[in-house]
Amino acid sequence: MADTELGAFLRSRRARLQPEAVGLRSYGGRRRVAGLRREELAVLAGVSVPYYVRLEQGRAGNVSSEVLTALARALLLDAAETAHLHDLARPDGRRIGVAAESALDVQVVRPTLRRLLDAMPEVPAFVLGRRTEMLAGNRMAALLFWNQPNSPPSQTNCARSVFLDPAVRTLYRDWPHKARETVGFLRRDAARYPGDVALTALIGELTLRSTEFSVLWAEHEVRQRATGRNVLDHPLVGELVLDYDSVVPADDADQVLITYLPAEGTRTAQALRLLGDWHADTGRLEQVRVTGE
Repeated sequence: MADTELGAFLRSRRARLQPEAVGLRSYGGRRRVAGLRREELAVLAGVSVPYYVRLEQGRAGNVSSEVLTALARALLLDAAETAHLHDLARPDGRRIGVAAESALDVQVVRPTLRRLLDAMPEVPAFVLGRRTEMLAGNRMAALLFWNQPNSPPSQTNCARSVFLDPAVRTLYRDWPHKARETVGFLRRDAARYPGDVALTALIGELTLRSTEFSVLWAEHEVRQRATGRNVLDHPLVGELVLDYDSVVPADDADQVLITYLPAEGTRTAQALRLLGDWHADTGRLEQVRVTGE
């Protein structure tokens, strides 16, 4: 699968680049291919055309880091895409196979990340594992994303929620951006763990049940967890403008702590305080009025 994915990824990155963007002269007229030709990319990367053709076809064998770096530079790949290219081109002996992966199917949140969650009760925060699986979350995260005063639902998969849960679709003001970002996370995991049967099953399920997922998956975009901003339309407290950040342990890239913070003194900060004032035993949450910024 990985060889096919490598070729598909390279073709998708070639297709998005025009000659002018990489310093090549365009002679006008209609080009027969979208983006760069194989020959043009080979020249830019400093490899022979036959070798590059074999690479796209999965017949080049072990590819050196130098060649991959040259290809990434020629294709103007960002850091996430460059790492993805290296993952796809890893020799078979370095890939984690099905047998090894099966032992990692059940992830348990790291104790240090659990303590971090407990140490910030007023900040919505949760820990994601491989396949965008929810490993743990605090009460504020449950109130923010699931409208319940307890911990987040067990065995929640964020990708499945984003594409298949209508409530999540309406929660994110810019749902298309969230959807594209989520697919990029899964694409990164798929390259790092080509033997992950559970991930393959999840991708298959989403492809069958969501046309939007199928279209985005075919685009081969890759994302790394970083920082950004989400605008949420919360059913209880209205619009929330939240900055999110990701913390990845230095020795475990398979778990990431994600926090959501409002700017101080804003309507969003007030709304989060009101949301956090509810107690777990109130029985139900009622809509409240929040003053403007």
